[in-house]
Amino acid sequence: MSIAFQGSIPMPLDLPRKLFDYEVVDFLGEGAGSRIYVVADPGTRQLLALKHVVRRTEKDCRYIEQVIAEFEISRRFNHRGLRRSLDLKLTRTLLRKIIEAGLVMELVDGLSLEVRQPPTMTQLVECFIQVAEALAAMHHMGLVHCDLKPNNIMITPDLQVRLIDFGQACKVNTVKERIQGTPDYIAPEQVKRDPVTPRTDVFNFGATLYWALTGRNIPTLYTLKKDELSFLSADQIPSPHSLNPAVPENLSALVMECIRSNPARRPGDMNELVRRLELIRHALARSSEVVS
Repeated sequence: MSIAFQGSIPMPLDLPRKLFDYEVVDFLGEGAGSRIYVVADPGTRQLLALKHVVRRTEKDCRYIEQVIAEFEISRRFNHRGLRRSLDLKLTRTLLRKIIEAGLVMELVDGLSLEVRQPPTMTQLVECFIQVAEALAAMHHMGLVHCDLKPNNIMITPDLQVRLIDFGQACKVNTVKERIQGTPDYIAPEQVKRDPVTPRTDVFNFGATLYWALTGRNIPTLYTLKKDELSFLSADQIPSPHSLNPAVPENLSALVMECIRSNPARRPGDMNELVRRLELIRHALARSSEVVS
């Protein structure tokens, strides 16, 4: 799910005028069980984002639970790369059952990585350094994002990165009750419902960077058929460099380490990724200076 303040998105015919006393200014997009709007604070007139969930069926209960969990996690953020939640509005019945939720969040003036890709390899690496730094901040808090993908990475016009959508985030070593994640980016341990750790985010990070470098998704335990699983377990995925020779070999090798099936064989944490990506960025900058 992407929250973008720039770009044209078809306006729904049933656009509300107000939600929880916030004036609805614009429509941003839809996610699983939710709609996201640009709203104006009734007191300050500051523009914010509001994720709106309405319980219409029993299935919608999970989306309300996710919004509540996202608020409890993202209200604690204090890092430039993590979009923070500001308030949670709930509507209850006389029996105290929640039938509507509104998550009020900072508005990100940007587009998702899926829409706005940095124009140069150096700038792409710089953006992913910012992604890794933001995830490192989450891991320092004992949290795992669990759903990193291009649509959850927002990039501003000046190439600043903000991570969004923390509805599947949880504490380190959590065992999920059901499979959660996005099929093309999901780690094997998420499909197996093993404990999620920072190395789960490392896999999601690698799968996302692989897509950014090649325009292709890796096969995952979720997308492969049973008779194809050996392809994944043997780590026989084509490298980014083999698909796109413009990708530096050391960057390609790092991506391949991130998407290893066994979490223990992936890079240990996001700080390691930041250090290695900074070396790659430095080498790219020096090579461009030599060429110019």
